[in-house]
Amino acid sequence: MKKILIVDDEQRMVDLISLYLTPYNYICTQAYSGKEALQRLEEKVVDLILLDIMMPEMDGWETCKEIRNYYTTPIIMLTARDQNMDVIKGLKMGADDYISKPFDEDVLLARIETVLRRSEKAGSECIDFKSLIWDRTRYTVSYQSQVITTTPKEFDLLGLFLKNRQKVFTRDHLIEAIWGFDTDTEGRTIDSHIRNLRDKCRKAGFDIDQHLITVWGVGYKWI
Repeated sequence: MKKILIVDDEQRMVDLISLYLTPYNYICTQAYSGKEALQRLEEKVVDLILLDIMMPEMDGWETCKEIRNYYTTPIIMLTARDQNMDVIKGLKMGADDYISKPFDEDVLLARIETVLRRSEKAGSECIDFKSLIWDRTRYTVSYQSQVITTTPKEFDLLGLFLKNRQKVFTRDHLIEAIWGFDTDTEGRTIDSHIRNLRDKCRKAGFDIDQHLITVWGVGYKWI
């Protein structure tokens, strides 16, 4: 099930969108301001963000820009404004699509599905971080042409870190993102996978200790 963060200062709109999406197997998380949206993103991984523009204090454009400093999560801007300049501004800030209020339920669903498909396709490409290459298409990790053999979970963990640099993941967040909700996996399993991933990268010559950092008492992050 895909997880969607809905950001709008109008609770009625947030509730209405949640009501639209839930029957289609989307898990909806709610935020009523830009700052709260950033807090929600620190708490859990989501697949897509529906972001209203006209919010007080921290508007959607500023929120979008701040999100893009740390996350590659797809963003669809929601707003009553439909002027071309506003559309262009949102896209330049890093939004993936734009839909004007009021919107048809079927149109919203179609836009969400399209952006998610596009995101999944983009996710099949390689990530090259200082010659450490994570290749989803081939399901391989390598450093300076030397293959690093990983388990599926180690591979997914590395990809999650590389896509969300500077984000601190608690062990619970990592369990939810990689193993899913219905699992008996414990924090010690995360630690074991991180330890193995570090050992394998060190043996290949990649200085992973400079990048995969332990945040004591919290979890891990990639810098």
